[in-house]
Amino acid sequence: MMKKVLLLTALVLVLPFAAFAGSSVDFTNGGGTLSGTNSGLTLTGSTLIAANGLGGGLITGSNLGTVSFSTGVLSGGTLQMGGTFAAGGAFTISGNGTGGIPNGVIFNGSFTGPVTWTLITLGNGTHNYTLTGSLTGTWYAGGTINGATVQLTINTGRGFFNGKTTVSSGDTNFTTVPEPGTLSLLGTGLIAIGGIVRRKLQMLRS
Repeated sequence: MMKKVLLLTALVLVLPFAAFAGSSVDFTNGGGTLSGTNSGLTLTGSTLIAANGLGGGLITGSNLGTVSFSTGVLSGGTLQMGGTFAAGGAFTISGNGTGGIPNGVIFNGSFTGPVTWTLITLGNGTHNYTLTGSLTGTWYAGGTINGATVQLTINTGRGFFNGKTTVSSGDTNFTTVPEPGTLSLLGTGLIAIGGIVRRKLQMLRS
């Protein structure tokens, strides 16, 4: 009998925590000025143009909000040939309420590890740069979430990064975003466990 109680308890626990596994949300941005010195890289004026998975669907538009960030200091390499920036800084995604996007700060956090600044040399001798880094911070619906971002600059021609360029496109993805109703489902599961265990213990004592 006790084995059955333990099995039922495990099943009720698994259901709400399976729902808590959540999903992912992906944001796309374009444009904006990427400035850099040995003190760090900073993105300003980049426009949020798409959000996939926020509320379950794809939202697109020419101006849904903004994406901005700053990194820590240059810790290795160079601005021209590629290098590594320290963790820290700030990363913010804000919506303007258009098309189902929340109005206000959607994510506010920072880089959790080294930020990689990579020089890409194309076959014709021209260059692009990519910035990649992992993130952690506060989600607009509450709680802390983790993610990663990749930002691609426009082609800088045969020259190298001179302290300022434009972002061509960027993609930022967050995982383990709680599904709506997860907390209430978890609470329901815990209440059910209490009732099941109480009834089974009463049966064992009788």
